[in-house]
Amino acid sequence: MALSGLIFVAFVLAHMYGNLKAFSGHEAFNDYAEYLRTMGEPLLPYSGALWILRLGLIVSLVVHVYAALVLWRRARTARSTPYQVKKHTGATWASLLMRWGGVTLLLFVGWHLLNFSVGKVNVAGGPSDDPYVLLVDTFTTWWMTLIYLLAMAMLGAHLHHGFWSAFQTLGMTGSARARSTAKTVGLVLAVVIVVGYSAVPVAVLAGIIEK
Repeated sequence: MALSGLIFVAFVLAHMYGNLKAFSGHEAFNDYAEYLRTMGEPLLPYSGALWILRLGLIVSLVVHVYAALVLWRRARTARSTPYQVKKHTGATWASLLMRWGGVTLLLFVGWHLLNFSVGKVNVAGGPSDDPYVLLVDTFTTWWMTLIYLLAMAMLGAHLHHGFWSAFQTLGMTGSARARSTAKTVGLVLAVVIVVGYSAVPVAVLAGIIEK
C-alpha cells in the first residue's frame, strides 16, 4: 500500500503540472495533451508511452485497493467485540477519513475518466475532441466544479495522512524528528496539490480561463 501510494503521489504531481498548462491558453494546453500521446515516438507507437503509464497506474490501483481491503479485514478481525466505551484516540480527521475517502476517490476517478479520457463526456453539450474546450465547458458548469473541489478536498485529506503513514510503514520515521518531518511534508504536499488542482476549475468558473 505504501509503495503504490507513493507512485500515485508522483502521478498527481505530474498531472497537476499538466492541468496548470490551462493558464497558458488553448494552444499550450492542447500541445501538452498531444505531447502525452507522441512522447516516445518513433521508438513507441502513437500513445504507446501513455498506455504504458496507464497500465502502470492500473496495476498500482489494483495493488492499492487490494492492500486496503486486506488491512480492513485485519482491523475487523483484530477485535471481535466492540469496545464498551469509545475514547478519543488522538486520531486526526485525515486518518479517520482514509477508508471512506478512498472509496470516494475511487468513484471520482471513474467519473473523471469518463469525463476527460475514456468517454470524453461534455456536460455542456459542446465538442469533446478538443481537450481545452472540454475542460472549460466542464468547469463552467458549477456543479461539476463543486464535485471536483470536494474530491480534491478528500484527496488532500487522503494524502495528508497517507504520506506520513507510507513513510512510517517503510521504517523511515524512527525518530521524533523524522516523524515530525514526515507529517509536515505530508501536510505541505496535500495543501500544494489541493490548491494546484483547484486553481483551474475555480479560474474557469470565475471567467479567468475561458475559450
